[in-house]
Amino acid sequence: MSVTILGIESSCDDTSSSVIRDGVMLSNVIASQAVHEAYGGVVPELASRAHQQNIIPVVAEAIKRAGIDKSELSAVAFTRGPGLMGSLLVGTSFAKGLSASLNIPMIEINHLQAHVLAHFIKETPEDDHAPSFPFLCLLVSGGNSQIIKVNAYNDMEVIGQTIDDAAGEAFDKCAKVMGLGYPGGPVVNRLANEGNPKAFTFSKPHIPGYDYSFSGLKTSFLYTLRDQLQEDPDFIEKNKQDLCASLQATVIDILMNKLRRAAKDLNIKEVAVAGGVSANSGLRDAFLDHAKRFGWKVHIPKFSFTTDNAAMVAITGYYKYLDKQFCPMDAVPFSRVLNKLG
Repeated sequence: MSVTILGIESSCDDTSSSVIRDGVMLSNVIASQAVHEAYGGVVPELASRAHQQNIIPVVAEAIKRAGIDKSELSAVAFTRGPGLMGSLLVGTSFAKGLSASLNIPMIEINHLQAHVLAHFIKETPEDDHAPSFPFLCLLVSGGNSQIIKVNAYNDMEVIGQTIDDAAGEAFDKCAKVMGLGYPGGPVVNRLANEGNPKAFTFSKPHIPGYDYSFSGLKTSFLYTLRDQLQEDPDFIEKNKQDLCASLQATVIDILMNKLRRAAKDLNIKEVAVAGGVSANSGLRDAFLDHAKRFGWKVHIPKFSFTTDNAAMVAITGYYKYLDKQFCPMDAVPFSRVLNKLG
């Protein structure tokens, strides 16, 4: 008998729904929110209101594109956290209503675990690109920077994480002080491709173990701008390509240094990248370079699976369904994350 999972993702500012049947994606619909661009970042109250407007049409469209009737659904999987509480509440509440009306089980999903398991989404039954266990996954986004040891679908251990800011946050905030708009990461990436990565030197942290820190890099970047602007008010405009290239190179170097050390210490050659920052072309190139230099087998997601999407929620729900890991109706969202995923 087929297992058909409806996934719902609403952790930040994207409302998404997806249908996956027996591990194969039938649909993946995403509604993004442009309202935040004017504020230079996500406004939680506006995000939750937009989710309320989007969730019914997005879910309906996902079911329609999948070519199924809602009566065929085996379960509804929803992002329980981490994320913005107001946004999570919209998805959680909708999942509860759908679960009750169709009399199907609910499956709670950890957003970070879902990013990792995005590598297991099949677009055709013949897809066989998934990593083999155990593997390391570098999860990098606007809110998280982690190295995760993945032993199984339901056994993931965070062995390193940022102690302050995330890599994506560093990109966004540095882009903001340069006046590049929001979200800044894609703009930095585009301009970096036109600049010299060795034009400027920014400080790198010395954090023990596999943990990350990006607050010092942001401060170093800010001080560079401050000092140079005193001498030349047009400094940013004249040097924005080189600034972006140097910033990007520094962030990638920090990320890969710890990942390389973890892979060597644990003797793991299968390495994946996930999360919004995995769309960065410089980081993707670094993974391909490490594959050649260190014999890694690397797994880089399709661009459509790098950002927040419900297909990753649905595939995680599929594996949890097989293990009969259902959640009660009184489950509440959580905004923070623990060190154990799944």
